[in-house]
This record gives sequence, structure tokens and C-alpha cells, in this order.
Amino acid sequence: MNLPGLKTRGLLCFLLLSFSAAAQKAGRIHNKAVLIDGHNDVTSASIVEGRDITQSQPDRHTDLIRWKKGGLDVQFFSVFTGPVARNPKGVYADANDQIDSLEALVRRHPRQMMLAGSYKEIKKGINEKKLVALIGVEGGHMIEDNLDKLDALQKRGMRYLTLTWNNSNSWATSALDETLHADTLKHKGLTDFGRSVVRRLNQLGVLVDLSHTGEQTFYDAIAASTKPVILSHSSVYNLCPVFRNVKDDQIRAVAKNGGVVCINFYSGFISRKFDEKLTSFSEPAKKHFVDSVSRQTGDSLRALRQWNTYTKKELEAVRPTISDVVDHIDYIVKLVGDDYVGIGSDYDGIGSVPIGLEDVSTYPNITLELLKRGYTKRSIRKILGGNILRVIRASF
Repeated sequence: MNLPGLKTRGLLCFLLLSFSAAAQKAGRIHNKAVLIDGHNDVTSASIVEGRDITQSQPDRHTDLIRWKKGGLDVQFFSVFTGPVARNPKGVYADANDQIDSLEALVRRHPRQMMLAGSYKEIKKGINEKKLVALIGVEGGHMIEDNLDKLDALQKRGMRYLTLTWNNSNSWATSALDETLHADTLKHKGLTDFGRSVVRRLNQLGVLVDLSHTGEQTFYDAIAASTKPVILSHSSVYNLCPVFRNVKDDQIRAVAKNGGVVCINFYSGFISRKFDEKLTSFSEPAKKHFVDSVSRQTGDSLRALRQWNTYTKKELEAVRPTISDVVDHIDYIVKLVGDDYVGIGSDYDGIGSVPIGLEDVSTYPNITLELLKRGYTKRSIRKILGGNILRVIRASF
């Protein structure tokens, strides 16, 4: 009788049963929780292209089929345009075009989706098992320095305004500019008009979103806001020191304000190793590689393909895992408690996602990882959506 073999098989069976039991428990917790994602770029990535995201979109992160599989209840749809407008009328017109596209999608599928403008409507949609859509406008430049346009976007359903994107505007400076272009900024932080924007958002019941903002803008906005703020898609600087992540004092300030930091899934904001590897692939490094291979082969196109293959393989080797993402959640919980952290995936707005979080069907993996780390059912429910729901209730 092969006793060591029997012991090994017995241990494997025990481990499999233990994992199955944990997965089943995580599934029950996940299905009963309200799951809210603070940021998804599917509006600009797919909906304005006329894609029907109620059908499978295998080349993207997001569609309604996988959302349902992932157990999502409420999604903030990002309305985004960069500093250069798509619409010749300007970036405010871009925002309205995207809202038009989202509204048209919801009208075509009223049994599956609904737009919500209030806490009561959100709860109604959740109870009806619809995907509840909320609108987040990503970039204060889209109000075109006009409070009347801010008011108009609120009437159209805007539920948060991200004060800046990577580009600063005339009244608020971005994290990118405060970090890399501080010497050329005309001002740093919020102007008086910027403070009036924050006050108006508070009055209208629109969340102040501080993702993408520079530190000075962040602290100016926290000071000006009388309501809880959110960071709709940001991660922890101390774990991955990049300009888009937030430092410990900022996290403490959000907790004091009663707000919430929604963790971004982008590999370069989660993993220091991934960011360092990506940064090493500079234009000079690319030119050196391509020129060297071209001299050997006489084929510049082949050299470029080899560069792309090489960089993809190198990045894949350092791609973070779901455990790394939950490290960011864990960090905030240990720093300030479990009331101030949530989920803000940035799906369809990012080029690399962690292993185990490949698309919107994979949210249950977060619940399982939290459970494995000893988080209680109550804490998990807060992290998955309860914290954002609290901030929403306090604001609109």
C-alpha cells in the first residue's frame, strides 16, 4: 500500500474541498452585496461607436452579459473627452454627445438597464435587478469655464465631476501637470472660480471627484467641499509611486471628509515593477532596439514586430495579480479603516489589467480574496459598494 501517495491525494482532496467551500461562501456574500464600480470608460470606448454592449464584446473589457456574471449592480459610466474635442463645437458638445449615446442605449434596453438620478432611484433599480447607470463626467474642462454648462450637465444626469483629467484647466491643476510641468503652470490648485465650482457641485448634489487632480487641487477641493468627496479611480502611492496615485495624508484627508477612494485596476497603478518595466521602454530604448535589429536583418518592419513581441513578453512577466490589487484595498483599510475604500476599475480605459481581473465578469474574485484574508461579510459589503452608496446618499 502506497501510504505517502494516499496522504498526498487526501491532502489534495482536502485543499480542493476547502477552496470549493470558500468559493461558495464568497459567492453567497458577493451575490447579496451591492456592487458598485466607480469608473468605466465603456461610454467613450464602445457606446459612442454604436456598439450594443448588451451583446458580447470579446475584444473589450465590458458588456452587459459579463457585468451580470460579475454581479455588478451600479456602474458610473465615464463621459470623457481629452483636451482636443471630437465635436467641432467643443468639449461640452462632446459630453452631451456621449450622454445622448448612453441614453439611447438605455432606452433600447429598459428591462436590463436604467439611468438613475437619485439614491431612491438607485435602490429601485437594484431591487428590480437592472444595471443602474450613473453618469460621471471625467474632466472639468468639459464645462468650458461656465457654471451654466455645469448646471446643464447636472440636469442631464451628471452625478460626479472629475475636476481635471491629465490636462489642467483654467481653474484646477492636474496631477500630471503638478508633477511634471510645475514650472510652467500659471497657478497651482483651485482658483476662486474653481472653489465656486466645488460649491456649486455641493449645492446640486453632484459628487466632487478628485481622481486625476494634483495635490494642491486635491487639498483645496477638500477644504472647499461641505460634502464627502470621491476618488473614482485611484490607487495607493505608497505601494506604487506614480503621479496618479494618492499618498497617505491624502487618504487620511478623504477619511476625515467621509469620502471614499475607489481602487483603479490598471497594472501600472497597482504594481511598481510593472510601472518601472513600462517606463524602461522609452523611445530611445525602442529606437536602439529597432535600429540594431534592422542592421542585422535589413528589415525595419520585422524589427518593429520583434520590439512589440519583446515588450509584451516582458510586461506579461511582471503583470500584477488580484492579490496585488487587494493589497491596495488592504493598505487603506489598515491606514484609516474599512469605511473609505471601494472599487473603481477603469475598465475599457486601461491597457493592462491584473491577472484574475481580466474583465467585468471577474469582480467575484475580489470577494474571494478578501474572504481569504479574513475580512468579515460586513467589511466586504462596505468595500464592494456600501461605502460609495453611503457617500451617494449623503450627497444626492
